[in-house]
Amino acid sequence: MANIETSLKEAMTIEGAIGVALVDHTSGLTLGTLGGGTTMDMNIAAAGNTDVVRAKLRTLDMLGFTDGIEDILITLDSQYHLIRLINGSAGLFLYLSLSKNRANLGLARHQLRKIEAELEV
Repeated sequence: MANIETSLKEAMTIEGAIGVALVDHTSGLTLGTLGGGTTMDMNIAAAGNTDVVRAKLRTLDMLGFTDGIEDILITLDSQYHLIRLINGSAGLFLYLSLSKNRANLGLARHQLRKIEAELEV
């Protein structure tokens, strides 16, 4: 099992990673961030993606779906934004921003799933 810091560091080794955050979508609090640099404020990105997760959960509820969300993908012109809900957690998700030119999306999803499985909060 890996702690938050170790998990964030491992996520930053994913090819094309720009930044990563661990976020509680029930409270909106960011539990940890890494990366982002001058191009991306990870705290702002985490807060904004909290709204995305909440909206999708509300929509699923209104539709009467009982399926859980595995991940949410947002594709920009130059980036992928991958949101992975932590299975069995009380409202946590990993948020990973990737450079579209450098990332392999399938591999990134696989690696983020592995990180999520090993994360201990």
